[in-house]
Amino acid sequence: MKRSVLLLVPLLASSTSAFTTKALTRGRSVSSPGTGNVELAQSSKPELSADGTNVAMEPIEDSLSYVIQKTSNTYVQFAKDNPFVNNIAIASTKTAAADLMAQTVIGGTPLTELDLQRSLLFFLFGGIYSGGFQYLYQVQIFKRLFDVDKFTEQSWMDKAKDKNGLQALAAQTALDLTILTAVYLPAFYIFKASVFEGSMDPTVWFGAGWDTYVSNFMKDEFDLIRVWLPADLVCFSVALYLRLPVRHIVSFAWTAYLSFARGGH
Repeated sequence: MKRSVLLLVPLLASSTSAFTTKALTRGRSVSSPGTGNVELAQSSKPELSADGTNVAMEPIEDSLSYVIQKTSNTYVQFAKDNPFVNNIAIASTKTAAADLMAQTVIGGTPLTELDLQRSLLFFLFGGIYSGGFQYLYQVQIFKRLFDVDKFTEQSWMDKAKDKNGLQALAAQTALDLTILTAVYLPAFYIFKASVFEGSMDPTVWFGAGWDTYVSNFMKDEFDLIRVWLPADLVCFSVALYLRLPVRHIVSFAWTAYLSFARGGH
C-alpha cells in the first residue's frame, strides 16, 4: 500500500505543475500549496483603436453594414426584375397603411373601432388600380408613346437641356392628369360603392359612384392638380424602375387625404 502511494506522488506533482502553468498562461496566478487561496488576475480591458472605438465590435459593425447593403441591393434588383409584382405589393400596402393613418391619427378612431370595410376598399383599390392599371399605362404604354428611356437615364443637367425630352415630359404629365381626372376619380367612387352599397348589382355601383364623382368634382379636381402636377414632373423624370415607387411616396399622403375626406360611409 505504501509503495502505491509513493508511486502516485510524482504523478500528482506533475499534474499540479501542468495545471499551474496553464493557469498562469491564461492570466491567473495560483498561490502556493497550503494557503488555500486562488487569486484571479484582473479582467483584461477591451482593445481600443486610435479613435477610441472597441476593436472587438468592428467585425460586428462591418457585418451589419454588409447585411444592410446586401438587402438594399437585393431589393433594387428585385424591383428591376419584377416591377409589376413589386408595384402591386407596394400599392396595396401603401393604400391600406394610408387609410389606417387617416382613421387612427387624423380621425382619432381607436384601433378596436376601425372601419374594416374601408380598409378593405383601399387595400383592393390600391393593388388593382395603383399597382396594376397604373403600372400598365405609366410604364408600358408611356414607354411606347414617348422616348422615356433616353430622357430618364440622363443626368438632371442634361435633362434640363433636352428640349424633346422636356416636351415628352410635359405630354406625359398632361396625359396622366387627364387619366387621373377621367379614370382614377370615378373608378375610386365606383369601387367604393361596390364595397359600401351592399349590392351585388354593378349598375348600382356605377350609378352611386358616378353621382358621388360628379358632386365632388370641383373640389377633387382642384386638389388633384395642385398635388399631382408637380409630383408628375418628378415621377416622369426618374429612372423607369423607380417611377412608380417614387410616385407611391407622394400617393401615400394623397391617399391619406382621400381616405379622410372621401373614404367614409
